[in-house]
Amino acid sequence: MPSGIISLAFIGASILFILSISGLSQQETAQRGNRLGMLGMAIAIIATLWLPEAGQYFWLVLLLAGGTLIGWQLATRVEMTQMPEMVAILNSFGGLAATFVGFVSYLETVAGPGSTIHIFEVFLGVFIGTYTFTGSVVAFGKLSARIGSRPVMLPGRHLINLAGIGVSFLLAIWLMVGEPGNHAFALFLVAMISGAIGIHMIMAIGGADMPVVVSMLNSYSGWSAAMAGFMLGNNLLLVTGALVGSSGAILSYIMCKGMNRPFINVIAGGWGVEEGTVLDSSEVQGEAIPIQAEEVAEQLRNARSVVIVPGYGMAVAQAQHVVREIVAFLREMDVDVRFAIHPVAGRLPGHMNVLLAEANVPYDIVLEMDEINPELPNTDLALVIGANDIVNPGAEENPGSPIYGMPVLEVWKAGMVIALKRSMATGYSGVENPLYFRENTRMLFGDAKSSLTQVAGFLR
Repeated sequence: MPSGIISLAFIGASILFILSISGLSQQETAQRGNRLGMLGMAIAIIATLWLPEAGQYFWLVLLLAGGTLIGWQLATRVEMTQMPEMVAILNSFGGLAATFVGFVSYLETVAGPGSTIHIFEVFLGVFIGTYTFTGSVVAFGKLSARIGSRPVMLPGRHLINLAGIGVSFLLAIWLMVGEPGNHAFALFLVAMISGAIGIHMIMAIGGADMPVVVSMLNSYSGWSAAMAGFMLGNNLLLVTGALVGSSGAILSYIMCKGMNRPFINVIAGGWGVEEGTVLDSSEVQGEAIPIQAEEVAEQLRNARSVVIVPGYGMAVAQAQHVVREIVAFLREMDVDVRFAIHPVAGRLPGHMNVLLAEANVPYDIVLEMDEINPELPNTDLALVIGANDIVNPGAEENPGSPIYGMPVLEVWKAGMVIALKRSMATGYSGVENPLYFRENTRMLFGDAKSSLTQVAGFLR
C-alpha cells in the first residue's frame, strides 16, 4: 500500500477517534461514539499491517486473533459492577505494553544524530508505563476488594516518592551519556523504581477517591501510549495516546473540582481516610428507623415529586430495570420523578449513567448534582439506592469528617428520605453516614433488587 494512502488512513483514524471521544460526552450519542471509535481502530490496525516494517504477518495475525477473542470474552461476560476494575486492569496492559516497547527500542538503539533525545523518550515511556502498570494493578485490587480501600501511608511518603523520581532522572542522564544499548540495567532500575512509586502512591489513596484514580490512570496509559508513538515513530499512536491522556486528565480535573478535592493532592496520594478520623457509629446521634416495602410503595404513591439517587448498591444488585419499572408506574400516576447523579457515584466516572441507559431510562429525567440540589428542598421523597458517601451530610456539617468539603447530594432536605442498604455498614470510604439516623429518614434493608421488586408489586 502506498505510503500516502497509509498516512491518509492514519489521519482518518485520528479524526474518528476525536469524534468518538466527542460522542462519548453525551448519553444520547455514546453508542455512536463507540461505533466511530471501533471503526477508527479497525482502520488503524489495517493500515499498520500494511506498513513496510510490519513483517511477521503470521505472528501478528495470530496475536490479533488471540487478543480479539480474549477481549470479546471479557466484554460479553463482565458484569457492570466489575467494569471499574476491568478498566483498571486494561489500563495496566497499556502501561505494560509501553514498557516493553521502551526496552526493545532501547536495545535496538544505535549511536547517531538524535539518539540522546530518543533515549530520553525511551526513559519517559518506561517510567510512565511501569508506573501505570503497577498503579493500575493496585487500583484493580482495591476496586475488586482484594486490597482494602483504606489508604496505606508510610511516614515521609512524599519524600520517598520525590527521592525515587530524582534517582530515576539521574539514571536517565546515565542512559543518555552512555553508549546506547550498554546500560540496559539502568533502564531496568528505572522500571523497578517507577513500579514501586506506582504501588506506593495508589496504596496511599482512599476509597472515596478511587473514581478519580481510575480516570487518572487512564490518562497515564494514554501518555505511555504517546511515548510509545515517539519511540516507534508512529504518528497515529502518538495522536491517539495524546487524546486519551489529555481527555483523562481533563476528566480527572473536573471530577476533583466536583468533589472539592485538590487535584495535585489526589494524584500525589494520601488524600483519603486518615487514621483515627473515621466516625464510629457511637458518635452518631439518633436511631435508624426501618421501613417495609409496602410502606415504601404507599409513600411513593402519595408523593408528588420523587428524586432517585442511584449508587453502587444498585449496580451490585442489578436493580436498574426494576427501578425503571417503578419510574414508569409513578409517571403514569403524574408523579414528578427525576434521577440525581453525583459526579463520582459508583466506582467509575459515568457508572450510574451507563446503568440507567442500559435500562432505557429517559435521558431528560437524569440530572447532575448541580441541577438537582436546588430542587431537593421542594421534593417530597428522596429514594437513595445503595449510595452512601455521596449523600453524607457530614461532608457539609462535620469539619472532622474525612470527606468534609466534598459536594454531596443534599437529600436530607427532602420531605422524606428512604435509603436502601443491605446493612448499616459504612460505604467504600469507611465513613459513617449520619443521614441514616435523621428523623426524616427510613431504612429499607435488604438486596436492592429484591426490595424494589416487592415495592413494585405493591405499587401495581
